[in-house]
Amino acid sequence: MLILLLVTLVLWAAGFLLLPRLRPCDEAGGVESTPSLSLVIPARDEEHNLPTLLGSLAGQSVRPDEIIVVDDGSTDRTAAVAGQLGARVIASQPLPAGWRGKTWACHQGAQAAAGDLLCFLDADTWFETGGLARVLACYRGGAFSVGPWHAVRKPYEDLSLFFNLNMVAGTVPDRLFGQMLLVERENYQRIGGHAAVRGRILENFQLAQEFSAAGVRVRSVAGKGVISFRMYPGGIGELVAGWVKGFASGAGQTPRATLFLMVAWMSALITVPLGGLAGGQPLAFGVLYLLCAAQVAWFGRRVGAFRWYAALFYPVPLGFFFIVFALSSMRAGKAVTWKGRRIDAD
Repeated sequence: MLILLLVTLVLWAAGFLLLPRLRPCDEAGGVESTPSLSLVIPARDEEHNLPTLLGSLAGQSVRPDEIIVVDDGSTDRTAAVAGQLGARVIASQPLPAGWRGKTWACHQGAQAAAGDLLCFLDADTWFETGGLARVLACYRGGAFSVGPWHAVRKPYEDLSLFFNLNMVAGTVPDRLFGQMLLVERENYQRIGGHAAVRGRILENFQLAQEFSAAGVRVRSVAGKGVISFRMYPGGIGELVAGWVKGFASGAGQTPRATLFLMVAWMSALITVPLGGLAGGQPLAFGVLYLLCAAQVAWFGRRVGAFRWYAALFYPVPLGFFFIVFALSSMRAGKAVTWKGRRIDAD
């Protein structure tokens, strides 16, 4: 039992090696003069999210030259809301065979955009005060992505804790987040744009590979204080469906060293309560449990507004993570329903 305790302690301590991947952007550098910037927002049934995003843009010290909302066959007032709030609205053409709704919407938005810089942004995100200026200050050319900070509001959303940690740690610094991409038009066209990843759910991973293969620098950072989002506010069913549709595939794109470190760290986290329940060295495992909870709380606040009880009772969101990850693995390549469309899970 003592050997198990020591090994677990070492794996727990190794988790601190993840900290550099959880830090927000360094504003040193950035573009010397701001080129024209077009912001493209693919939107399907986003009437409730667009006011927050477009309102945050209206309050920025730096403003994009144009905001384009591509209405991807919405059944609600997405187009009307976007137009009322000052965006240029484009009605998506019928979805061609072999395309995903998001990639098709982004493709059409890019074709209509006039800016030298293209910023693709999910409709459920928003900029914090001064966030757009900070993004541009962090930008050093190539393909750049910021992982949004998770604004947790309801208790069930705390179950996303380990998903968010894995998503950020597995993406920073040389992969791309799916929620936001900033890139020069020239480099975007150089790889064929979203047409190169037309059939992918997790198009961000394939885009990163396409950019890298073309010699375009790929860089990402965590987004605390810059860009935020609220994931799956429609309830726990939406949360499960959202993570199931492609998370296992995304984990497969994580660098092996990072994946090994995440697995080792989470193995330590789950071993601690099991070791305490086994009856040997209960005091030592109890102290280690509190250290684990404190570490999870520290890490969690770097990626979202996760509350103290999510960290104190971390085996619950950790167990949820393992269950949903297993479901995602089993669903890979099978049809799932997302926003009213039947799609094959990556």
